[in-house]
Amino acid sequence: MVINVYSLSIIFSVFFLLLVIELVRKNKLQERYSLLWILMSIILLVLSSTPVIIETVSRWLDIKNPPSLLFLFGLGYLILYNLGTTVTVSRQSERITRLTQELALLRQKITDSDS
Repeated sequence: MVINVYSLSIIFSVFFLLLVIELVRKNKLQERYSLLWILMSIILLVLSSTPVIIETVSRWLDIKNPPSLLFLFGLGYLILYNLGTTVTVSRQSERITRLTQELALLRQKITDSDS
């Protein structure tokens, strides 16, 4: 059996898909976040199992080594996903700050009314 980059990519995609499903099953990953990871795993699995697609797109983009397109696709996805996650974290940070300020004001009101 010859192990090439496509075979490794298929193995990785299947392993990653099973890992995401297991994390959701154990409630360590919310379903809404897992959907994008599952979609990414399936897309990588399809692309890895049909090298004709990769080779055709590589020719269109003038990429000399077709398997490099898999890594380029994965890198692009990770950059976009990271940006989305950063936006979510920023929004949550602002909400936490606002809630903390409101809690401090409520505590001050309670202390002032007790005095």
